Amino acid sequence: MIELHFIGTSDAFGAGGRRQSAFLVREPNGNVLIDCGVTTNTGLNSEGIRRNEIDAILISHFHADHFGGIPLFLLASLYEDQRRGPLQIAGPPGIEARVVELAAAMGHPIPGRNWTFDIQYIELPQGVTKEVASAHVTSFEVFHNKDVCPHGMALQFDNRRIVYSGDTGWFDELPQHTQGADLFVCECTYCSPGFELHLSLEQIEQRERELGAERMVLTHLGAEMSKARGEVQYETADDGLRLKL
Repeated sequence: MIELHFIGTSDAFGAGGRRQSAFLVREPNGNVLIDCGVTTNTGLNSEGIRRNEIDAILISHFHADHFGGIPLFLLASLYEDQRRGPLQIAGPPGIEARVVELAAAMGHPIPGRNWTFDIQYIELPQGVTKEVASAHVTSFEVFHNKDVCPHGMALQFDNRRIVYSGDTGWFDELPQHTQGADLFVCECTYCSPGFELHLSLEQIEQRERELGAERMVLTHLGAEMSKARGEVQYETADDGLRLKL
C-alpha cells in the first residue's frame, strides 16, 4: 500500500493560509518527500512527520516554494535529530550546486560541518530513469520558467505509478506522461487561465480526457482555487490530506 500525505498545497504566496509545496509518499520500502518549500519544516512538525523517516527529497524545480526548505531540513536533521542514516536529494541537473548556494545565501553553509549522515545528490536528466529510495523516477520537461530547470516526474513503485506535474502551464505533450497513471498530482493555480506558466481549472476541465489518469488530485492552489477547494468536480488537496493507493 502507498500513502500520500500532503504537507503543503498552496501557491508560492501561501494562498488560503496554507503551506508551500510538499507531499510525502510512504511506501513499504521507503519514504520520499516530493518538493520541500520554505514552510515544509513547519509542516512536518505540524503533521507529526519525523525527518528521520524520510529517505529521499525529490525536487521538481528551483523556485523557493519548492526547494527553499532544504537547508534548514539538513540542519535540523543534524542538530535536532542526530540523524545517522543517509539522505538522498534528487532533482534537475545542478541540484547539489543549487542547494549549496542556497544554504550559503541563507547563512547556513553546508561545507565545513561535521555531518553525521551521508548526503547523496542525484541528478535527474530529462527522460532518464533513476532509482531514488524505493522509487524509479523519470523526469520530463514542463512549461515553466526555464531558468529554474522545471521538471515533472513519474514515480514507479512496483505496480503503482504516480505522476507529478510540478509547476507548469499547459503543453501538448503532458498527456503522454499522465496516461494510465494510478494518480496524477496536478498543479492548478487558477480557476480561469491567468499566467501562462501555471495551469487553471478551466484548462483541466477542457483537457481531462486527454490526461487519462485513473485518479487526479489538484494542488498548488492559488487564492481563488483555495476558496473553491472541495467544491469543484475534482479532488483538491489541502494541508494534512492523506490518501491511499
